[in-house]
Amino acid sequence: MPSTETAEEIARSIRAGERSAVEVMQAHLADIDHFDTALNAVCFRDDERALAEAAAIDESLRARNDPGPFAGVPMLIKDLNDVAGWPTSHGSRATSTEPAHNDELAVARLRGAGFVISGKTTTPEFGTIPMTESERFGVTRNPWNTDHTPGGSSGGAGAAVAAGILPAAHSSDGGGSIRIPASCNGLVGLKASRHRITARLTKMTGASTQGVLTRTVADQAAIVDVMAAPDPGAWAVAPPLQRPLAAEVGTDPGRLRIRVSTANAVGIEPDQACVEAVESTAELLEGMGHEIDTTPVEWPDPYAFLTGFLTVWATISAGIDLVDLELLEPHNQANRQSALANDSIVFSESVMQLQEASRKFTAPFGTDFDLLLSPSMAVEPPLVGTIWEGADADPSAPLSNSTPMAAYTALFNVTGQPAMSLPVSMSDAGLPVGVQVAAPPFDEAVLIRLASQLESEVRWHERALPDPLAKG
Repeated sequence: MPSTETAEEIARSIRAGERSAVEVMQAHLADIDHFDTALNAVCFRDDERALAEAAAIDESLRARNDPGPFAGVPMLIKDLNDVAGWPTSHGSRATSTEPAHNDELAVARLRGAGFVISGKTTTPEFGTIPMTESERFGVTRNPWNTDHTPGGSSGGAGAAVAAGILPAAHSSDGGGSIRIPASCNGLVGLKASRHRITARLTKMTGASTQGVLTRTVADQAAIVDVMAAPDPGAWAVAPPLQRPLAAEVGTDPGRLRIRVSTANAVGIEPDQACVEAVESTAELLEGMGHEIDTTPVEWPDPYAFLTGFLTVWATISAGIDLVDLELLEPHNQANRQSALANDSIVFSESVMQLQEASRKFTAPFGTDFDLLLSPSMAVEPPLVGTIWEGADADPSAPLSNSTPMAAYTALFNVTGQPAMSLPVSMSDAGLPVGVQVAAPPFDEAVLIRLASQLESEVRWHERALPDPLAKG
């Protein structure tokens, strides 16, 4: 049966001998069998290997060894990232089916912390759109209502966690791909600072980062601590945190100056449910003693921001082993052709343009105000299939259709600031609605403190799990 247990609770119960890692894995695999027919969240499984690794965890604990803080807890990896011995499809029919030789660094760190990896979650092709639909794996659905999207590109991860198949799932974020599914599925999702969680190879000039989707702030903090291990081989690293993020959970954030805005850098008008979520959260925060400030935000020039961002975004297929370019989905063929049409000078100037905009935008953080509160998305979770509207006439239409979902998130991939989606609200339609809180560069700690404080009031982790078999 699906569970609202946290990763930390499951790990403690295994370590205490209340159940075995094998029993936990068997229950997890049974939940995939039961629920994934409705969700289509898991695109690859290796039950035999997962059960063998769970058995090895049990043996290690019996021998009084320490397999890691999350020993025996199930984990699913987003299918944009390598797991040794398994293929990485990137959600595409055009990629190689050869197994990966090594774990991605984030995967290795999760494994080293004791997580038992059971399979991979769905993603749109290359993660380029915020709805998890692909020609390779089909449509992934939201467990709160299967007529709607779980977001993307970590939509499979979000759907699996929201349904209670597992307490946390690996994710990544290059334009909102952790925070958008967090908002769509009623979860906690942190996009960490640029270079906080390093990768073997940096993509999109560091705009993309690894992470995790969870139901609780405590799980989020503890798992990000594991993923943000030192990496002496990295080209760039974030300044070290003063202490683990797990230590910030429950810590009084003090009186913070919180700027509130429902506007965004690309001029999209948000749905009323998204506005109301921000307004009610601001009222709650003010009641907690925080200072609320509604001074208008100075956003980057929309045209300059979008042209610069899309120039970098077009390179997203770089480094992927493509065996048949004809099998690329049309919007990604258009994306790749756009990248090939830009020379290196154009690309470099676009990056410089984004750097200049970032310096100006981040300057008031920590001086004029401490945090920025906004919607996570400008819309409620859309109906599945709507991302493709107009694609027959214009192959790039799915990218422009993505704008309302990524209107608030993509900017922080460019600036590199930490930003977090929190599941504060449910809409009249019964769908989750998140708010985003963004902090000064490299200050994840203040986000965790505030998120923990909000969680203690809103109690989102105590909501009953959705039943995806009863929806849609």
